[in-house]
Amino acid sequence: MSFSNKVVIVTGSSSGIGAATAVQFAKEGANVVIVGRKEDKLKNVFEICSRSGNTPLLIKADISNDDDAKRVISETINKFGKIDVLVNNAGISDGGTILDGTILKAYDSIMAVNVRAAVHLTALAAPHLVQTKGNIVNISSVAGKIATIAGYLAYAVSKAALDHFTRGAALELSSSGVRVNSISPGPVRTDIIENSGILNMSWDDMGNMTPLKRCSEPDEIAEIVLYLASEKARGITGSDFVSDNGALLHFTIPQ
Repeated sequence: MSFSNKVVIVTGSSSGIGAATAVQFAKEGANVVIVGRKEDKLKNVFEICSRSGNTPLLIKADISNDDDAKRVISETINKFGKIDVLVNNAGISDGGTILDGTILKAYDSIMAVNVRAAVHLTALAAPHLVQTKGNIVNISSVAGKIATIAGYLAYAVSKAALDHFTRGAALELSSSGVRVNSISPGPVRTDIIENSGILNMSWDDMGNMTPLKRCSEPDEIAEIVLYLASEKARGITGSDFVSDNGALLHFTIPQ
C-alpha cells in the first residue's frame, strides 16, 4: 500500500499504536505529521520515521487544548498544503468510580482527550479532507462494548461515544466522499495501562484473559489503520474493525 505524496496526521504518536502507525505510514512514502505531548518520545519517533521514509513534521501539542488543535491543522496546511488522512489515536485513561466520588473527575479529563479532541480535530480537518477525498481512522477500544471494572468506566464510556461519533461522522461526510472508520483493539502492549495506574497486572496476565492467550503488538493495529486509510478500503465507511484476540468472546478482569 503506497501512500506516496499523501499527508497523514497521527495524534498520540509519541508511543504505542500512534508511534507504530506513524512509522508504517512513513515507510509507505507518506508525509506524516506526528503529534503528542511528550517531546522526547516524539523525537524518537521522528528519527525512526526519518530513517524509514520522508522526514515527518513534529508538532508538540495537547489536542484537548483548542488552540493547540487548531495549530495542528494550520501547521500541517502551511507545511504540506493538504490533508489526506487523519488518525485520531490520542487517548488517556484515569481511575474513578461512582461510589468513591471520583468518576466525574476521571470522566471530564478522559472525555476531553478521547472524544472532544477527536470531534474538534475532525471538524477542523474535514474541509481539507473533502478537497482530497480523504478519510479518518479513529482508534477506539473493545472497552466501549463491554462492562469492565469500575475504575475503567469513564474510559469505556469515552470509547462507546467515539464509536457512535464515527458512525455519525461517516454518514454526514459520505456525501462529500470522505470515509470515517474506527478500530477497536483489545489489550495491546502500550503504556496506557501503566500511565493510568488502574490495573496491577502484567501484559502476560492481561493476554492470558483472552481466548487466544495473547496481547497484540502496536504494529498489528497500525497495519489495520493503513488498510482502512488506503484505496483497498474505498468501499468501507462507518465500520468498526475489532482486533482483540477474542476478548469480546470471553474476557474477565478480576474485580
